[in-house]
Amino acid sequence: MREGDNACTLKMIFAGELKENIKVTDVKPLRGRMLLITFSTGEQRLFDATTLQGPAFTPLLKDEVFTNPVLFHGVITWNNGEIDIAPETVYRDSYAYDREIAL
Repeated sequence: MREGDNACTLKMIFAGELKENIKVTDVKPLRGRMLLITFSTGEQRLFDATTLQGPAFTPLLKDEVFTNPVLFHGVITWNNGEIDIAPETVYRDSYAYDREIAL
C-alpha cells in the first residue's frame, strides 16, 4: 500500500509508550534508589534513579536528599528544586509496576 491510498491506518500502542503532556502525580522513594511513580494516566511505574548520571545528580546519593522528592507542576524535584527530571524522561526510562505481583 502506498502513502496517500485511501486505506485504514492502524496504530499500535504498546504498554509503556509515552503519552503527550504526561505528568507525575505521586512519587515514592524505595530501597536501592528506586522510585515508585504514579503518572497522570493512572499508571504506576518503577524508575531506577541510579541511572541518573552527572554532577547535577550527585546529591541524590545522599539519603536525606533522595528520600525527599517534591512534585512541582508534575515534575519530580529534589533539593529545593535544584535537581529535577522531566516526567517524559522518567516515563520513557521506567518500567511497568504490577502491584499484585509485587505483593
